[in-house]
Parts: sequence; C-alpha cells; structure tokens
Amino acid sequence: MDKELIINATETGVELALLEGGKLVELHHQKTNNNFTVGDILIGKIRKMMPGLNAAFVDIGHRKDAFLHYTDLGPKLRSLVKWTNGVMNGSINTHKLDHFKYEEEIIKTGKVDQVLNKRWPILVQILKEPISTKGPRLSCELTLPGRYMVLSPFSDAVSVSKKIGSAEERKRLHTLAESIKPKNFGLIIRTAAEGKKVQELHEEVTRLMGQWEEIYRQLKAVTPPAKLLSELDKPASVLRDLLSDGFSRIVVNDKDLHADIRAYLQNISPDQVGIAQYYNGAKPIFDAYGVTKQVKASFGKTATMNSGAYLVIEKTEAMHVIDVNSGHKITTADVEQTIFGVNLEAAEEIARQIRLRDIGGLIVIDFIDMKNLEHRRLLAKKMEDFMRKDRSQHTILPLSKFGLMQITRERARPEVVVDTAEVCPTCGGTGKVNATILLTDDIERDLEFVMQSRPKGPLYLRVHPYLEAYLKKGLWKSRQVQWFFKFNKWIRIMPHADYQLTDYRFYDGNDDEIRLN
Repeated sequence: MDKELIINATETGVELALLEGGKLVELHHQKTNNNFTVGDILIGKIRKMMPGLNAAFVDIGHRKDAFLHYTDLGPKLRSLVKWTNGVMNGSINTHKLDHFKYEEEIIKTGKVDQVLNKRWPILVQILKEPISTKGPRLSCELTLPGRYMVLSPFSDAVSVSKKIGSAEERKRLHTLAESIKPKNFGLIIRTAAEGKKVQELHEEVTRLMGQWEEIYRQLKAVTPPAKLLSELDKPASVLRDLLSDGFSRIVVNDKDLHADIRAYLQNISPDQVGIAQYYNGAKPIFDAYGVTKQVKASFGKTATMNSGAYLVIEKTEAMHVIDVNSGHKITTADVEQTIFGVNLEAAEEIARQIRLRDIGGLIVIDFIDMKNLEHRRLLAKKMEDFMRKDRSQHTILPLSKFGLMQITRERARPEVVVDTAEVCPTCGGTGKVNATILLTDDIERDLEFVMQSRPKGPLYLRVHPYLEAYLKKGLWKSRQVQWFFKFNKWIRIMPHADYQLTDYRFYDGNDDEIRLN
C-alpha cells in the first residue's frame, strides 16, 4: 500500500499527515515551543516522595513536576544512579560501560522510599507527554531508538522483533546483534532490520553510542534540571519509525525542512532521497493534497462510511465509547450477512479512527448484535488485523455476550482533537445577517481602498471556493474581468477551503495579508 507524508510547516509548528492508499491514518502536530517530547532524556531532581502512591515527583523544568512510579524505575536503578553520580562528580571519565560494575538489582515489590532519596539527581526519560492537568510521566529504563534497533544502557539482553516471521532470519539477526553490541548495553532489533547487512547495523550502533557519549559529555557539567538529549523532531521520528519501500512520496512546503529531510534520507536510506518533494503551489498544501477535506470528514462526534453506516464516538472521563450504526444499510434480504458486512466495514474505520485521533486508555465498541458465532469470531480476528499497523501497544478482547468489544491502547501523548464545527458563515453566531446580496459590493469597496493605498505589485483575493466560482462565472461578464477593466490590474482570485462562505482577504505578492482595518 502506497504511503504519503504531507508536511505543512507554519510559524507555530509543523503538521504532518500520513496517508495510506490515499486515506488519512495519522495526524501529528509539533509546536515550536514543545520542550517535553516522548523519548527526551533529562537529568532531574527528586522533589517529593509519595510512599502512598509508591512514586516520586521529579523536577525536570516543566511547570508541573513529572511523575516517576516505582514500576518505571527498572531493575538496574542502583547502577544508573551510581553511574550518574560518578559522571557528575568526576569519578567516572568515560561513556563506555566496559569496566562498570553493576550494583544489586532492585526488587519488583519494593518501595520507592527504600531506593530513592529526596533531592537526588536522577537520569530519566519521558515516557508520556503532559496530558491535561498531569505532568510528564518518566522512566529510568533508558532507550536510544534507531531505525533498525534500540540501544539500552545497563543491560545485556538481545531481542528480535516478533514481527519478523522467518525463524532463520531472526536467528541471524540475534547472532549479529550479539557480535556488535557494546559491553553492558542491550539491543532490541526492530522489524526494519530484516534483511540488513552487518555493516548497516554496525553503523547504527556507532551512531547510537555517539548519542550516549553526548549524554555523558553534557552530564559532566550540567546543573539539574536540564535536557541532555532531545528526541528527533516529528518529521524525522515519523520517518525513522515508518519509512519503508511502501513510501511513494514526502511532500513539504518549507525549503529548509525539505533540505533537512533529504539530508536525513541520505543518511538512513539513500535510495529514497528522490521521494522528498518541495511544494510551492498557490493552494495551502493540505488543501492541494486533500488532507483538509479528510480532516473535516474524519473528526467530530460522528464518522460516516462509504456504505452510509456511521460511527458515534463519545469520550468520557474513564473511556472512549464507539457505537456502530447501520444507517439505511440494513435490508430484509439476508439480514445476518448484511450486519456482518457493516460490522467489518466499521471495524476497519474504527482502527483508522483510533490511530488517527491517537485515542488511548480503555475503548469500548458496541457493534451491531450478531447471532452467528462464526461471524463474531471472524470480526474479532479482522479487528486484530486492522489494528496491526498501529505502532502503539494495544490489547483486543473478543466480543462479549452483550456484543461489546474492549480495547486498551497505550497513551503516550494527548489525544488529537480537531474541532470541525464551524461558526455560522452568515450570522457569525449572532442569529442576524447583513444582506448577502451586498457581499460583492463590500469586496469591491475594499478592493478600491487597497488599490488606492498600494497600486503597485501583485494582488491576490482569497475566498471560499463557492465565492470564487461566483466571481469567475461568465467569460467577459465575470466580476474578475470587470475589475480588470475598472482597475487596469488583474486580481488573482484563489480558493481556500478553510474560509467561511462570506470570508475574503487580500494578500500581496509576498503572501502577506493586507489588513483593511
């Protein structure tokens, strides 16, 4: 299935839309001021011990203290603390762990106040971004992810992704990993490593060890709290995790970001550099590639499918609830088979919606009731197949006797919420409107003002697509042509799908809005 990554760079951040077979499946937004991202490694300071929660609160520089539970400390906590203190006080003078002596492991059923002390500096990694009123969640089991593998300090374990089906290939990769891994470091071989040669894997180990060395260098002269290693920016992290032969193109509307992506591709997959394209069209990039329309159709309380069946998605404090409705799909002929077909279509759309909205926690799905036991079994199996592309950890339970399916999904980031409801384009929410027959007169009056204040240079008028069609209607009688003869200047009229029906704005040749007030 062809994959496309459409990247919209704005002043406030970067928006990424991942399309599979033309369908929007993931939407990411990285703000320019986002200082706490999953995967970042920081040195924090323990601020408060909470024995009742068996957890500690850690100051990492966020406005809310981060949460560190005992179960996220990892068995090698004492070794991590020893290495951290040794680097900071100068007694350890190398990033390598060849001669590092492990401390005794902590037990799974221990208490946090038995292994940590208030005011200790501690090396942590962000496990979950700040969500709602909660601060970030931390882990002391550090990992450095690459495209082909994940490097784990203070570990000797080597494991290979279970998604690699061939037992022979898994054995080959396990043997290679054992031969190239540094002492006292563990390796997790990812699915993307399948078929790769030892040179490619060794190069990535060297690069990941370079990141660990950078952490060591910063740790020697740092004052907690401070960030030591940032996770890749969003475009690079998405490419690292998803890039495969199935990618057909990556389109970006920013020259600098385009150059960065090409450089990153040159480093990790030189054969695919050509799929990175720079977009400089007149339309917004999300409009040009149909992303805006899919966002409007996919978010909100209901999601309609091609057959006319639809989903109702509700969020409560404890869970998400999804109800499957057949619409007008059900007919009297072979009702059971029709219901099964609707449920299958709904399962595929639900898997897409969960991934697109990045829904986490408990999800309860109320499918249309089926009496056929084989249909119930097949639906559960198909749901697992549809969810297989989801990178977040999840567990799917079979249908209950009430026809409910339960899914739990890892929550690492705030849920993607897009408000698709629009203010009434005519009344602006007041309930009253100006005479719309005067809209073109208003535009022409403002146009005269613009022409008087800046008669030179290109001029663009951006409007809703319906209004664009009206202003261009007719060859010689169109408003656009009339304005040309009146002002002796061609006014380019550009459609913008995000505008309200009566919205219009003027732009100069530098694509800067001309303020009318």
